[in-house]
Amino acid sequence: MTEHIHGFHSLINTNQRRLLVALSITGLMTIVELAGGLISNSLALIGDAGHMFTDTLALGLSLFALNLAKRPASQTKTYGFYRAEILAALINGTLLVLVSAYIFYEAYHRFVEPPEVRGSLMLTVAVIGLAANVVGISILRSASRGNLNVKGAFLHMWSDTVSSVGVIAAGIIILLTGRTIADPIISIIIGLLILRGAGGLVWESVNILLEAVPKHLDVGRINTEIRKIKGVNDVHDVHLWAITSGMYAISCHLLIEDQMVSNCTQIVEEVNQTLSQKFGISHSTVQLECEECENSPVCHIRRET
Repeated sequence: MTEHIHGFHSLINTNQRRLLVALSITGLMTIVELAGGLISNSLALIGDAGHMFTDTLALGLSLFALNLAKRPASQTKTYGFYRAEILAALINGTLLVLVSAYIFYEAYHRFVEPPEVRGSLMLTVAVIGLAANVVGISILRSASRGNLNVKGAFLHMWSDTVSSVGVIAAGIIILLTGRTIADPIISIIIGLLILRGAGGLVWESVNILLEAVPKHLDVGRINTEIRKIKGVNDVHDVHLWAITSGMYAISCHLLIEDQMVSNCTQIVEEVNQTLSQKFGISHSTVQLECEECENSPVCHIRRET
């Protein structure tokens, strides 16, 4: 268990360094894109700058959550602060939903009254933004697969990359055809893509906070593997949940054969080994039960009725 915690903290330190680099990139690009959007009068570029600003806040929140997650457990926080990462992911997902709503709102007004847009400046700034975002997502990609908090930051940067591609497309269309309506159309497409990723992030975060069974784990299969262990007759009252991304816990009752209490330790050890090696479950609470045994020379304790 201690080795697992140390390994988890080492991973947190690695993720912190990645997030810090990504935060520096998005902070700088927020300023560049906002200035470019205001000068060129491009909603797509201003929307992308606003999105990058929420990315900067999101990455800062993710870094704060990672720092908090390293704090040790206490008498009042017996699992520590690992759930801070999930709260950060939920907030990030919610921010993305709000960004999408803002883009839809502004796009509607631009359909009603199309403004003049300076396509050349819009295109130049968008290309710079795209390059910065590509660097950011390459830094966070691998870490996002195993950590929901980092995944939230990655989705922010991924959606920024999509936004930059959309802004570039709108800039090219405006330069070639003069149709400024391309700006709000591309903005709506960007908003839909952001909303799709945000919905998944919010859903995953809520599932963890509600202590739902992790989607890659099968309770039925776990029960089957536990029943294969010698001395285990049945398993019931199984509860399986994620403490945070990559850290899973289980509690269950085992009906075992009547035997000396000293022999039960081996059963518990085998159960823990099976859970850890086959399912990656590092935290387990196992309660042992046995059937009433009136004539057994081993068990003299009967359940009260």
